Amino acid sequence: MPQMMPLSWMALFAVFSIALVTFAAMNFYSYVPKTPTTHQKISVKSVNWKW
Repeated sequence: MPQMMPLSWMALFAVFSIALVTFAAMNFYSYVPKTPTTHQKISVKSVNWKW
């Protein structure tokens, strides 16, 4: 493998770092949580207290 000058290594590191940050941001912001569409009615028994 031929030797690369340090500037080339830094450019390669910068390109891969920018790609990593870009894909991580795309993955984070493309997530859409599912909202529950069915609303279940909670039945509450009301107790009439007769003293």
